[in-house]
Amino acid sequence: MTDSTVIERVAGRAVVLRGADIDTDRIMPARFLKAVSFEGLERHVFEDDRAADNARGTTHPLAAPTAAGARVLIVNTNFGCGSSREHAPQALFRWGFRAILGESFSDIFAGNALAIGLVCASASREAIAALMSAVDQEPGASLTIDLRAETAGPEGQDGKAGQRRWPITLPAAAKQALLSGEWDATGLLLADYFEVERVEARLPYLRTTSRNA
Repeated sequence: MTDSTVIERVAGRAVVLRGADIDTDRIMPARFLKAVSFEGLERHVFEDDRAADNARGTTHPLAAPTAAGARVLIVNTNFGCGSSREHAPQALFRWGFRAILGESFSDIFAGNALAIGLVCASASREAIAALMSAVDQEPGASLTIDLRAETAGPEGQDGKAGQRRWPITLPAAAKQALLSGEWDATGLLLADYFEVERVEARLPYLRTTSRNA
């Protein structure tokens, strides 16, 4: 695989999104699933939640000025539960996030995220609470998620106050796929496309279709 598909670490501005059981219906409301592509979905991430916050006179975390350009989303438990729509991780990825750090994730959501190279890493409740607090105290603070070292923490020198590195976990298969670049199924096919064509040439139903085209 190419270096561009290998994901060893994600670093960047973090956004805190509190709440357990945040489901895919909230991440990407159903009325936006009619599109024939994922293009533009980022404009509708948490659209209903953001509208509700506006009506209450509050600001949704993703609408805050410090959220612009964020790459890391910090969440609580069972993030991405509900329906299996792949639009939810697609929209978050297109919004700009490259990693989600939380207490736990829906298995289907995590699988859909892995398929596009969006890291879903888990940490203890204590770790998540501490990291959320650190970002609250310094809005727009940057975090680093190191997949090889299996740690996450604010950018800066280790040992400095508030710079603790917390342990994280990922399923072994997901970690291997990210570190090797094998999460990119399309890239795997293109890396040995001549073999794909050789297999295609041996399949009689494909040869028949090609002749009749």
